[in-house]
Amino acid sequence: MLDNETTIPFERLTARPPGPLAEEHMVRMRDGVRLATDVYLPAGDDDVVPPGPVVLIRLPYDKNGEYTFIPDIATYMVDRGYRVVTQDVRGKFRSEGEAILWINEAYDGYDTIDWIVAQGWSDGVVGMWGDSYYGYTQLAAASAAHPALRAIAPRVTGTGLGDVPVRRPGERTSEVEMGVGRLYPVTHFQANDTYHWEMDWSARPYADAVERWFQTVGERSPSYDLTMPEPAPLRRFPAGHPFAAPAIPMLMTIGWWDNCAPWSWADHAQVAERPAWALNEWLLLEDIDHENNSFAKVPYTEDDNPVTSAQARAAMFPRYLDPALEFFDIFLRGQGSASDLPRVRWKVAGEDELHAAPSWPPPGAASVLLYASSDGRLRDVPEPGETAREWTHDAEAPVPSPVDNAFEFLREFPDERELAERDDVLVFDGDVAESSLLLAGPVGLRATIASSGPEMDLFARLADVAPDGAAHLIARGQVTLYDAAEPASVDVDMGHTAYRLAPGHRLRLTLASSDFPEFVPAPGNGGHRWLEADTEPNRQSVVLGGDAGAVLTLSIIR
Repeated sequence: MLDNETTIPFERLTARPPGPLAEEHMVRMRDGVRLATDVYLPAGDDDVVPPGPVVLIRLPYDKNGEYTFIPDIATYMVDRGYRVVTQDVRGKFRSEGEAILWINEAYDGYDTIDWIVAQGWSDGVVGMWGDSYYGYTQLAAASAAHPALRAIAPRVTGTGLGDVPVRRPGERTSEVEMGVGRLYPVTHFQANDTYHWEMDWSARPYADAVERWFQTVGERSPSYDLTMPEPAPLRRFPAGHPFAAPAIPMLMTIGWWDNCAPWSWADHAQVAERPAWALNEWLLLEDIDHENNSFAKVPYTEDDNPVTSAQARAAMFPRYLDPALEFFDIFLRGQGSASDLPRVRWKVAGEDELHAAPSWPPPGAASVLLYASSDGRLRDVPEPGETAREWTHDAEAPVPSPVDNAFEFLREFPDERELAERDDVLVFDGDVAESSLLLAGPVGLRATIASSGPEMDLFARLADVAPDGAAHLIARGQVTLYDAAEPASVDVDMGHTAYRLAPGHRLRLTLASSDFPEFVPAPGNGGHRWLEADTEPNRQSVVLGGDAGAVLTLSIIR
């Protein structure tokens, strides 16, 4: 029962006015809704700016806000000769319309580009840039196929960004539901403003906490309601999927520690199946998390925060922006040749060199198999006999997520050794490395699992264990198995990495059935993860040894 007198503390972020270097316009969309749009132009002779290429940035986080420091980014791009247009997406901050996730970005992007090419300072050539949701808006605009959109540079994003997984007929597995999937709409798409508030995960059903939030703020989030109890089947791309549209050059940036990277890699896999898009894709693979924190700066201090430190922001910009601007120089300005641009550029975690390769994984990478054994080891060969190890998943006492903010994993970069001490976590250690070992490519786990409950989540984490016992994450993945009473073989995609294991260190694989609250734990009785009030402990099992034993696949360059 909800307590109508319970309110939730929150911080409300309202729209900041445009700065002195920007001129704001209200750009009309095809349905009459007007979107707040800032224009940044280079200086011209006699105050007349000649036509030139334009970089468009469409985002829901306030085009003038501190969080994304877009005015500084626009100034940096203008100094490189570009005209820059920034826009609050529909329903956000200074823009009109209703704040609905995903579905308006294709045609709103098209109509904004239409407006841009009609301006005297535009030469009819447009590129788009941005992270996360404002990476998604690029892909959405590409789906509408405006002829002036000549190149995009999406970072840490994907066409499936923020999807809430649903079980589809005939499928026994799916992604595990991230907590942010239903909370993002009540933070960033609650209304025009952004609301920061703390979700109360202490009691089920979890949906009650969201209802208390609606009571607090005095309105509902239409985007949240469209996800409950299951996501509404609305089309994100009404003109067709982006990769079904005519291909345009795309520079895709993916971070090794980005919690949204699975959506990026899923897009890369789709692109590989479409020859025209594959010919127009370039990859930039970096040692970053979702918020662009770099492994090279671990451990972080507050002075390293670009949101609060202008010095840190200025120091970050060359790494953050120059690859896209060099890409745009080729495809928007015709400066240089696409043949001179490596198809893949990739960073080994913590190292300075940016490697170039014609493809990913890079040439020379070979798959290596490590087998989980009953004595808690990772071995080069499987045990001859088949055994099983069990553990308990209790939704009332789930395995805790190691970071408070998964989007800034590297800023916290936790020592995960304590997770290995839990009874509900299985641990498998590799041999101590006698020499340096370079991992470069995909990481994956195949395992045969089962549960006493109707469904089962399997979380796999690969860590670097130092001689002093400190354990730090290299890669991870997770999967939900339905009808779990019957053993089934599952493949856990653990993403990709480029990581050098130092001599004296060893690899560690851990298996568990929760990662809370980053992922919403299964209640154990088959009930809806947000609506179920009761839970039931489950016994989980994984097969070790024999033909069905758990096997870890790494990509290694000798």
